[in-house]
Amino acid sequence: MSKNLHINSNRLIQRLMEMAQIGATPRGGVCRVALSNADKAGRDLFVGWCQAAGCTVNVDQVGNIFARRPGTRDDLLPVLTGSHLDSQPTGGKYDGAFGVLAALEVIETLNDEQVETSYPIEIVSWTNEEGARFAPGLTGSGVFVGEFDLDQALSLTDKDGHTFGEELKRIGYAGETTPGQQSYHAAIELHIEQGPVLEAENITIGVVRGIQGMQWYDIILEGQEAHAGTTPMDQRHDPMLGAIRVMQRIFTLNQKFAPDGRVTFGDVQIHPGSRNTVPGRVIVTLDFRHPQAAVLDQVDRQVRSIVEQECRSADIQGQVKQIWYMPPVFFAEECIKAVQSAANRLNCSSKSMISGAGHDAMYLAKVTPTGMIFVPCKDGLSHNELEYTAPEDLVDGCNVLLYTVLELANS
Repeated sequence: MSKNLHINSNRLIQRLMEMAQIGATPRGGVCRVALSNADKAGRDLFVGWCQAAGCTVNVDQVGNIFARRPGTRDDLLPVLTGSHLDSQPTGGKYDGAFGVLAALEVIETLNDEQVETSYPIEIVSWTNEEGARFAPGLTGSGVFVGEFDLDQALSLTDKDGHTFGEELKRIGYAGETTPGQQSYHAAIELHIEQGPVLEAENITIGVVRGIQGMQWYDIILEGQEAHAGTTPMDQRHDPMLGAIRVMQRIFTLNQKFAPDGRVTFGDVQIHPGSRNTVPGRVIVTLDFRHPQAAVLDQVDRQVRSIVEQECRSADIQGQVKQIWYMPPVFFAEECIKAVQSAANRLNCSSKSMISGAGHDAMYLAKVTPTGMIFVPCKDGLSHNELEYTAPEDLVDGCNVLLYTVLELANS
């Protein structure tokens, strides 16, 4: 393996910019929500590039795309690398797409340099990672590992009443292969960090050792609707008072778990939503994240206790519904070491870190040794049209992916 082996940086950047023209938005971002016409166009472009690179392309029943480069021992399990091509409605041009096109660039570089690997290499583009149109997200990888049922995924409905399965057929990506039939030797996902840590510390490569656990709740508080002007404060059963107290106490609770704890109240629904009516019902969403399962369990108990206490104090009713739980994920040591070795070989500054965002890799880690590579993004912005990663960081990340894949595909 030549020490001078490097990706074609111009080709990588040019293809990223070409993909970004599909679904381009006025502020420089992209709108390629899953199974839209723009998603189809992005998929078509990617598949054409893979076929031109000599890859065999296969699509499974949930729309995941796999492009395979054979190895010298094609009976061995492949090394998998890739990410996703769908975006948020006002997303950035690098989230997901960078990992997919960097994986293609790795294969093209190996082709250019006539480098063979013992293990086959496969690129993957997972379906509906973002979940912006069809919830939940991570659908393609979730079905692949058995986290979601295929029929349930195909019956997901968007706000206009279109089903996942119908739209998959409409854009021509309802494949015939049963999801999850293929096993893998290892898997690596390259992604922008989507946070500010690498940029703030002037570090090029994040060696991701895992993904923090996440739990989502609906906190439902019910009181009594009343006239805003005629009902004295001490005679009200106001769920908004309970909501304010609950949120403040949960923010305070999170201080115990600094700096790793993450609390977000992303949505508050107030019913009936009239300016001059004391509300009868308030629903508050809570997103809590932490890399330790024991902390997630402790917070679950504490949140329920806080809601019970504050409902009693405000003379209202309340319940806590856990909507989703994802335990912390820790990646395979051999994959972490391969990423670190590649960064060291290329003299890239690096940092061991936990991912704050969910990725397809967290599902894949359930069934195969998995790792991730992060590169910086400006101001930590992602899910934003202003998302940006410097070309030199994109190139360094792709070169680290190249050597990581080479090590895993020849081990």
